Amino acid sequence: MRPKTAELIQLPTLPLPPTASHFTSPAPAGPLHAQIKHRLRAGILDGSYAPLSQLPSESELGATFGVSRITVRQALGDLQKEGLIYTLQGKGSFVSRPKAFQNVSHLMGFAESMSAMGYEVLNQLLDLRFIPAEPDVARRLQLAEGELVTEIRRVRLLNREPVSLEVTYVSEALGRKLAQADLVTRDIFLILENECGVPLGHADLTIDATLADEELASALRVREGAPVLHIERLTHDAQQRPVDYEHLYFRADTFQYRLRVDRQRPQEI
Repeated sequence: MRPKTAELIQLPTLPLPPTASHFTSPAPAGPLHAQIKHRLRAGILDGSYAPLSQLPSESELGATFGVSRITVRQALGDLQKEGLIYTLQGKGSFVSRPKAFQNVSHLMGFAESMSAMGYEVLNQLLDLRFIPAEPDVARRLQLAEGELVTEIRRVRLLNREPVSLEVTYVSEALGRKLAQADLVTRDIFLILENECGVPLGHADLTIDATLADEELASALRVREGAPVLHIERLTHDAQQRPVDYEHLYFRADTFQYRLRVDRQRPQEI
């Protein structure tokens, strides 16, 4: 028995404001749930559905598109996997808040970068102390093991919401100067350059993922075990000397790092 050829069905348009041109354009051919996902995704990306706004219910979407709730649920599940929506038990589906991002193509402090994009940046200073350098910290900063270093712990707040926990290590001498500076509203980078006379040159970054332990969960207001973006950064001054060693832990649901990579073709032989 020969299988039937799949029948392509044209979905009806979803009633939305006149500016929602994506919703009146034809959806790409494919399974019904993929067509619904395309229509909803387009409306989210063009602003027809504002961040944190509620989407129509599964039954409303099913009636609009003439499909079953199972099909609608599959489309919403795909959007949730993409991070475009989230669900609240018993309340429905909502549009996710766009993630803030920092471009790492240039060496900039967090506040320096985010303030330029219109965000309010504040820091919660958790601790500043002078401790013996552990082997890894001593090696990174090219100090003797056990030599005093400064450890600074700050929660970075973006529009009053916690985004990252920043653990910074600098020499004792630099730490004494940082202890007298404004660590609540300013970047350590700017303080090093403008008040400590340390022009910065470059930084080496390592990016990976980890899970929130009890300290991270409390600082970032996430559940213990939630995914966290981990950045290890070693910053050097203009003379190539390491001056600032950091562990940065970002909420994966609200922040992302971006970079541009240009292709360099191998020279032809």
